[in-house]
Amino acid sequence: MPRLTRWFIRSALVDLALGFTFGALMLFNKGVPVTAWMWRLLPLHVELMLLGWTVQLAMGMAFWILPRFGLSRGNERAAWAAFVLINAGVWIVGIGPMLKVPAITVIGRLAEAGAAIAFAVHAWPRVKPLGT
Repeated sequence: MPRLTRWFIRSALVDLALGFTFGALMLFNKGVPVTAWMWRLLPLHVELMLLGWTVQLAMGMAFWILPRFGLSRGNERAAWAAFVLINAGVWIVGIGPMLKVPAITVIGRLAEAGAAIAFAVHAWPRVKPLGT
């Protein structure tokens, strides 16, 4: 398994564990009110579970499983850039509402969009029509 795939999957599993923990804390707080600020974890929980866990796991598996033509997996720099951007974007968007600065959320979303573009730049040459 390629090193980048291992990084993607490990990071996705960390995001899953953190997102699950934050969700459990909010659910516990709903039944037994501990503190009102616990609900501020909701945006971070959503980001970690939807993009941090799901999208990162898909990117890691795609990096590993898409066909290779020759010995190369394509432009690995773009895939590493996608890894850095998706992680930065998830945390920036997740923490942005806690800081109450709307521009931070926009920056995080741009980082996530940049991750999608960087991964597409990496993966597109590896996608070929059947029979060619």
